[in-house]
Amino acid sequence: MNDRTALVTGANKGIGKHIAAQLAAEGFTVYVGSRDVGRGQRAAEEIGGDARPLVLDVTDPRSVAEAAAQVDRLDVLVNNAGISVSLTPPTEAGVEEFRRTYETNVFAVVEVTNAFLPALRRSPRPRIVNVSSGTGSLTWSTNPNPQFAPGNGAAAAYRSSKTALNALTVFYAQTLAEEGFKVNALAPGLRATDLNTRAAASGGDPAEAAREAVRLALLPDEGPTGAFFSWDGTSVPW
Repeated sequence: MNDRTALVTGANKGIGKHIAAQLAAEGFTVYVGSRDVGRGQRAAEEIGGDARPLVLDVTDPRSVAEAAAQVDRLDVLVNNAGISVSLTPPTEAGVEEFRRTYETNVFAVVEVTNAFLPALRRSPRPRIVNVSSGTGSLTWSTNPNPQFAPGNGAAAAYRSSKTALNALTVFYAQTLAEEGFKVNALAPGLRATDLNTRAAASGGDPAEAAREAVRLALLPDEGPTGAFFSWDGTSVPW
């Protein structure tokens, strides 16, 4: 009997919904994290299998605590929820834009991960996947790379938040390694989602990025931890 469980935050749309669907297809009971009850319910119904809606506003500590209280054991946590407020450089972005972006993309990951650690610790093979961005790689931002043209400071709040998320990925991996956790980050590439106007117009298939997230969720015991991977399975430099 397959009794594996997974939680995907921000799973009522975009890449998160595809990750949830692919995990459900693998036989997981998947908690579809969504701030909105109706959207979460509809997404779970569309995903099918053993997909279950879970009301979860990652920026609300009470919502996170209430959601965590409903999950006894968890094998996979995918921190997918994220926002990109604008594509402006730091010289044009206000401090409030940085605060709002970091609240979802960084602080909420800590809140959610720590809240669900007791459930993850009940799994024999706990896995955490943080959906980051290749634009958060400082190496790629300052050198030639396969995903985007380097050398500009656009989307500073979003990109720097993903750099911070990358650091958290390393620190969680180091802290939880002796407990058998695998904690890795994913650069999904530019996908046709409502993250921002550039993404919406890209035409990139979200399902393609989701496949790598699922691979990281299914890593064997000898698999890597504290690593950063692109959607095609290649390594991304920090």
